[in-house]
Amino acid sequence: MDLKQKISLELRNRAPEEVTELVLDNCPSVNGEIEGLNDTFKELEFLSMVNVALTSLAQLPSLSKLRKLELSDNIISGGLEVLAEKCPNLTYLNLSGNKIKDLSTVEALQNLKSLKSLDLFNCEITNLQDYRESIFELLQQITYLDGFDQEDNEAPDSEEEEEDEDDDDEEDEDEEEDEAGPPGAYEEEEEDEDEAGSDLEGEEEEDDDDDDDYVEEGGEEEEEEEEENVQGEKRKRDIEDEGEEEDD
Repeated sequence: MDLKQKISLELRNRAPEEVTELVLDNCPSVNGEIEGLNDTFKELEFLSMVNVALTSLAQLPSLSKLRKLELSDNIISGGLEVLAEKCPNLTYLNLSGNKIKDLSTVEALQNLKSLKSLDLFNCEITNLQDYRESIFELLQQITYLDGFDQEDNEAPDSEEEEEDEDDDDEEDEDEEEDEAGPPGAYEEEEEDEDEAGSDLEGEEEEDDDDDDDYVEEGGEEEEEEEEENVQGEKRKRDIEDEGEEEDD
């Protein structure tokens, strides 16, 4: 089964514009060219053509949404400038096991501004002195070369792992925010406590006023009772005096 037949099989009665992933590994190309792949695959995000005896990328169609391209174990020796024109949003490119020999060939990848990971393992270029330093200096946009960054930290196995790490970071941030509380929460609590304290003080003052009123009212009643008692005693003495005068 050649490359063109494999593409027809992979479609499985789907329209090319419905396909986001296409794996064509181990299906030989005709005359080293890409046949059967065209601009109608406009939604394609992942394309793998491993070991298909590909010698040129000249017939690569415009795939503006393509992010990951696997081209390992082919016979590509140059013409990489086509990638920036046809696949401008590539983030991962695997050229391992091809016929790439010098830095000038790789220099064409400078225009792939979104490229983060590049594999050149088992290419002759890896035999150059200061190979890794030279590639990182030449392609400053990339983070990983042959699976490792400049500090020899290994790249995630897949983009899904990177997304999982991002999700974990977001969850950690959310947990920290939950534990710490939203900004200003403590200030609002302190304000509420101050307001509650002010309300309590106001109520105590009102209670004191009520007590004072009660005392004042009680005092007036006692004074009235004393006056009545005095008047009663006076009237009693007057009656007694009148009785004594009548006896005389």
